Amino acid sequence: MGLTILLLASGAACSRVDDPSLVPSDDARLAEAPPELPERGREPQRQLLWGDLHIHSSYSYDAYTMGVRALPDDAYTYAKGGTIQHGAGYRIRARRPLDFAAVTDHAEFLGQARHRGASEGNPSLLPDILATGIPWRITWHFFKTTFFEFGTDGESRRANFGGGPSEVEVDAWREIVAAAEGHDAPGRFTTFVAYEWSSMPNEDNLHRNVIYRSSRVPEVPFSSLDSQNPEDLWQALDAQREQGMDVLAIPHNANVSNGRMYERTRFDGSPLTEQYVEDRMRNEPVSEILQVKGSSETHPILSTEDELAGFEIFDQRMKASGGLSEPRGSYARDALRTGLEVGAELGGNPYRFGFIGSSDSHNASSSVEEDNYHGKLPLLDGTAGQRIGQTLLLPNSQNRGLNWSAAGLAAVWAKENTRASIFDALRRKETYATSGPRIRVRFFGGWDLEGSLPDEANAVEQADAAGVPMGGTLRPPSRPNAAPSFFVLALKDPIGANLDRVQIVKGWLAADGTSRERIYDVAASDGRAPDPQTHRAPPLGSTVDVARAAYTNDIGATSLSAVWTDPYFERDQAAFYYARVIEIPTPRWSTYDAAAMGVAAPEPAAIQERAITSAIWYDRPRP
Repeated sequence: MGLTILLLASGAACSRVDDPSLVPSDDARLAEAPPELPERGREPQRQLLWGDLHIHSSYSYDAYTMGVRALPDDAYTYAKGGTIQHGAGYRIRARRPLDFAAVTDHAEFLGQARHRGASEGNPSLLPDILATGIPWRITWHFFKTTFFEFGTDGESRRANFGGGPSEVEVDAWREIVAAAEGHDAPGRFTTFVAYEWSSMPNEDNLHRNVIYRSSRVPEVPFSSLDSQNPEDLWQALDAQREQGMDVLAIPHNANVSNGRMYERTRFDGSPLTEQYVEDRMRNEPVSEILQVKGSSETHPILSTEDELAGFEIFDQRMKASGGLSEPRGSYARDALRTGLEVGAELGGNPYRFGFIGSSDSHNASSSVEEDNYHGKLPLLDGTAGQRIGQTLLLPNSQNRGLNWSAAGLAAVWAKENTRASIFDALRRKETYATSGPRIRVRFFGGWDLEGSLPDEANAVEQADAAGVPMGGTLRPPSRPNAAPSFFVLALKDPIGANLDRVQIVKGWLAADGTSRERIYDVAASDGRAPDPQTHRAPPLGSTVDVARAAYTNDIGATSLSAVWTDPYFERDQAAFYYARVIEIPTPRWSTYDAAAMGVAAPEPAAIQERAITSAIWYDRPRP
């Protein structure tokens, strides 16, 4: 039984010509194999490596049923700078290769949808529209028995497929491991054996990406079908470590967790305990805060005095019925503040984590470039027309793709481009997130940095020697009146936009036991100085030409740096500090798509991309 889904666009079907992203390119460069990546040696002061630790292939049931046919091998080919085929049939290629990557297919029913497709003649969700220009078709029976059947909750899902992992799932996991092993090239390109644990209690997203330090991995992943409780996942990972498998878990972008990712209670509603704190921090040293489903740094409701808090907000729950996700407990800055409050009560902080970005692409790619964006799931947003609401393939799809983001990347300061070195950097939280651009950021804190950096050429080396890097901890100073200083250095993406400003975000625990936050502009381009009362520099302006989807670097700076001392530091107040680097306004991906379609760009037409570092914590003296 088949079902034809009509293409709807303002009441009429779009043809191939109406949606130019469906026209195949004749550019031969798009068919290139990955370039020969240079070997990078060891750097004692650490080198900046760019990666994506959240990529899906057709072994994920949602990717396959939404039209993806690419394999883990394809994902690594793309990450290394090669060309692969998008689920909609056209070629995709990133402008620059990554330094490291991990395929993180959903552990639940791993490879099952692809296997079922093969047994039913591998029905294509995306027929040759490039040749025919006709509407896309879908086999309803196949779609129903894969996406919907796999997509129901916990026990019913496992009951539908006969208990424990099947031979299909075991074989798929072996192929994922083999792909990672085959593409790992220490010093040139690093892969990690990984998967996504996809817990969705009541459709609240509690997913984690599980990353292994080496090729020593279990025979089959621990999935949310084994348990939807993160604490059970941690126990499983602890047991694997006892068998010599070093591993960590990275919480998924938390904005659609409905307040559950960073709760003030355990999964079962009971109070937090010291053991919970230890277990969580041992297993989850970093969190993902920027990806295709938006930003989870902070939310305007939570940070009312942060004029940049509304960046790429996606707060629609993943339920078919929609609804808003509860902000409190769903955003990283709020979690860091909660951690200060819980730490004062328990003596341990469960939310002392660092930041990374990653894409969560389901196209076996890292779709993070605004002017080279190709969406998340082909059937939903595989073309420019689909993404901006001119072409709809699924009735009542809510056009969620318009609110998705071309983001993000993980930046890691590691001594070597190897599994061990990058994994260790994740452990110590010397990491940061960007929304896609490769902005270079160093961030250090110490007690005498203001007077320790006379030599600009060697400032990073001196700051590293005199302080702690992002992810580190400042202990109480020996001098009673000392205040911490922070050195931040930011350089623009070499092929991207200039920088607007550098900010330091401070959170602290007040005397009444509640947490507070404040934002300081510590460096600004074009001669602007912060107001002494608001601590903010004046707005910079914009060069964005919306109609042409273009901008110029006539404003902003190529680099910004500062040494800033906290003017309101209190020795007895626990605190955290992190840096946020803001670009000048540039066109959003939806503006590029609108220009290609010849229609008006939806709002927001411009965005200010950014980098957000892991925090540096200050621990107050113990009584």
